[in-house]
Amino acid sequence: MANAEKKNFNTPDERRAPPNTSIEALRFGDRTVTRITYHPGWRWSNDIKPTAGTDLCQVNHFVYVLSGRTHVVMADGTAIDIGPGDVATIPPGHDAWVVGDEACVFLDFGGAVRPV
Repeated sequence: MANAEKKNFNTPDERRAPPNTSIEALRFGDRTVTRITYHPGWRWSNDIKPTAGTDLCQVNHFVYVLSGRTHVVMADGTAIDIGPGDVATIPPGHDAWVVGDEACVFLDFGGAVRPV
């Protein structure tokens, strides 16, 4: 029988801090939820691309946005803006950046646990 389990982002299982980014991950067996904060001025192609080594983000995201706004552009040119209260899927092959002067904070249910 499985046991109930509780964790808190104040004491995450993992912390990472790529440029202009804060990442805290909570692991529950084979499930992970990650709180990601993209600070004002963050852009994937500027801040993460040099580490990732790919032209576009290759992570499949399933997110819930807590605050702030991010603009996402897919390889084919289609774009979406995501903001507070939005739930979005973002497939591999995208660039993204923070819109405005507020950090964008969201929960990613599985995608962001891969190296950025």
